Amino acid sequence: MSLLFFSDHPLRGLNTFGFEAYAQCFTRIESKDDVISLHQYLDEHRVPLLLIGGGSNLVLGPKVPGIVAQVLIAEMALEELAADRVRVTLGAGEAWHASIERLLDQGIYGLENLALIPGCVGAAPVQNIGAYGVEVKDRIEAVEVYDWQQRRFYWLDNAECRFAYRDSIFKHHADRYLITRVRFLLSRLPNCVLSYKPLREAIEPGREHNPRAIFNAVCRIRRAKLPDPDLLGNAGSFFKNPIVSAAQYEALKQKYPDMVAYPEGSAFKLAAGWLIDRRGWKGYRRDGVGVHEHQALVLVNHGDGCRQQIETLAQQIRNDVMEQFGVQLEVEPRFYP
Repeated sequence: MSLLFFSDHPLRGLNTFGFEAYAQCFTRIESKDDVISLHQYLDEHRVPLLLIGGGSNLVLGPKVPGIVAQVLIAEMALEELAADRVRVTLGAGEAWHASIERLLDQGIYGLENLALIPGCVGAAPVQNIGAYGVEVKDRIEAVEVYDWQQRRFYWLDNAECRFAYRDSIFKHHADRYLITRVRFLLSRLPNCVLSYKPLREAIEPGREHNPRAIFNAVCRIRRAKLPDPDLLGNAGSFFKNPIVSAAQYEALKQKYPDMVAYPEGSAFKLAAGWLIDRRGWKGYRRDGVGVHEHQALVLVNHGDGCRQQIETLAQQIRNDVMEQFGVQLEVEPRFYP
């Protein structure tokens, strides 16, 4: 067996909240052979398994039982198609933002609106990450998985991934699938998505609306609004934007004319950050955790916080928003164990 296992391995650098945590057993997956070896080990030992990439959507407790396996499968393969399209295959362990920048440097476009989102490529389909008018499902052709039940590798096409707002089949079947590679359909022809008004306004006056300008503008917006996890522990947006019926939206809009919302089919998507900010939580701090001073949607670890404190704070915010607006906030990150 090629895998190396480490006992009581520190995980503080492998979760973007920066919580002090230790894995009972830790290993790294760098190839499909490693996946098979890990499955054989699990057959023999019957212990819990947590798969991680960059730990960007994870809230860890102080002791993580069983095995923590970091997926580090690296690959970037390009296939030129008709009509200037490019099929891009990326290993699950590739850094998300760095991959977008590498593709831009090679004149391959389509992911620039999703720049600076922390984490690895393998995490992107799980949450169906989205920002500034683009969801990653709009660019994914297929996702390669290892199916723990069927004991084999295969591809799931876009429809089989069951993508929805911040959702996918992988989120609901975390114990079944290990994502190994993701295949994107991108283009050498710019197709700028500028439906998000703040993004249009952030592009420097007089500069052409091109993918590189969008990439730079997205980076500026995110750096201005969102804390760098290397400097202030966080998991990005902590709550999903809630979707409500048109009737509930109209009732809330009459009461709160400045409420921020966006059409979502026949319903409306409310800005969770606005709801939280309206209740006065922005900049709140207690013990080692708090709410970011510039973005109410982001909960932060000021350096000495822990999972229990974040869990308590998140529940207080959810209760307050429900009491005031009658809207249920759903947490985005995964709590483990």
